[in-house]
Amino acid sequence: MRRARGAEVPASFWTDPLIYRGGSDTFVGPCDPIRIADLDWGVDFEAEVAVIVGDVPMGAPRDAARDAIRLLMLVNDVSLRNLIPAELAKGFGFLQGKAQTAFSPVVVTPDELGHAWDGAKVSLPLLSHVNGAPFRTAQCGRGHDVRFPGTDRSCGEDAAARVRHHRRLRHGIEPRRRWRAGPADRRGPGVGYSCIAEIRSVETIRHGAPKTPFLAYGDRVRIEMPDAEGRSIFGAIDQEVIRYDPPAR
Repeated sequence: MRRARGAEVPASFWTDPLIYRGGSDTFVGPCDPIRIADLDWGVDFEAEVAVIVGDVPMGAPRDAARDAIRLLMLVNDVSLRNLIPAELAKGFGFLQGKAQTAFSPVVVTPDELGHAWDGAKVSLPLLSHVNGAPFRTAQCGRGHDVRFPGTDRSCGEDAAARVRHHRRLRHGIEPRRRWRAGPADRRGPGVGYSCIAEIRSVETIRHGAPKTPFLAYGDRVRIEMPDAEGRSIFGAIDQEVIRYDPPAR
């Protein structure tokens, strides 16, 4: 995505996860609509895997973050892409660029994933559909550099273990991971996309401009993850984008 807009990727991004603290006052149900007042904001979905952790004391050993994982779930972390650049330009993170967040209807304990969970990552497909059409299956466990807490340091410092250096993680906090397009995906359409911004970046690199539009009113997004037998593990996040009319006063 940085290459598409002519920006360099800092070397630290390969070893130190990008972290932001999201708001908890805009959670919505897995089938609640995405209410948007203005489509010019650039409405995008983000299919993600999240973990819910127990307490992790500040400065605790790395393995403590891994052992604190209690539950896993899916997330649609709705982003307003056209608002984010101006917020980041202020040098103080972003808040307005994030809309409502929806979680999957079911959370599971790690053992429910069997061999697909190695204590640090999920190795299963994350399926996204827009208006019933498949939107580039993201293969979790491939093409990412930062894992949930684990022992493989070659993948870089993981998010939860990194945060615990500087603050206590309270039970119920949910570090999450969005699966980015891997190098093979940049050569053409294929696996690896979990949001519209990623495929627009690839289109910009290949064609000079993006072709895939952001979400519009009436568009429906569905996110779920099947197990090896094709059964939905977490149930589906299934949301429609609708117009939000602010109160008159």
